Amino acid sequence: MAREIPDLIATERTGTGKGAARQARRDGLVPGIVYGGGADPLPINLNYNKLLQKLKQGRFLSTLFNLQVEGQEDVRVICRGVQRDVVKDLPTHIDFMRLKRTSRVNLFVHVEFENHKAAPGIKKGGVLTVVRSEVELNVVAGDIPEQIVVDLTGKEIGDVIHISEVTLPEGVKPTIDRDFVIANISAPSGLVAAGDDEEEAAEE
Repeated sequence: MAREIPDLIATERTGTGKGAARQARRDGLVPGIVYGGGADPLPINLNYNKLLQKLKQGRFLSTLFNLQVEGQEDVRVICRGVQRDVVKDLPTHIDFMRLKRTSRVNLFVHVEFENHKAAPGIKKGGVLTVVRSEVELNVVAGDIPEQIVVDLTGKEIGDVIHISEVTLPEGVKPTIDRDFVIANISAPSGLVAAGDDEEEAAEE
């Protein structure tokens, strides 16, 4: 299932230059520009409070947005830069790049774990330790997976789950070359403590 792409609402900015940008900021807006995609650059304004809210949610620079500007066709964009006030660290200008549906982009995708009850290690009291709840993947802009799924069936205490064990959708690949860890099933703390005590007794 393809992931739903969040909307980003903007208005076309009339006038260019520093004067228009300063006026936009006085009006509670953040000026920006949309470029690329074989079309002319489009100056825009975004609502300051709504933009700040999205920035605080994190992953803004790796989130694909559906940009809606009145009088323009909706277009998929990804942020390519946020200029901030050097003193207040608040956004003063933002750059977006248009993407075609066939463009490839790096995005963070949620990891879902299923079949907990089919994992013998968890049944024995083992604990699923999630190392990465999100994984950065290289995907096609027109077909972004909502999530990737890790099947825990048959997993025992001590098992480590790597990205190579996960079946990724067609055309999707990790951005990191190495076979990194997503999760592991560790022994319950009581069992670990008991094991340590036994080792100490044996040494004595």
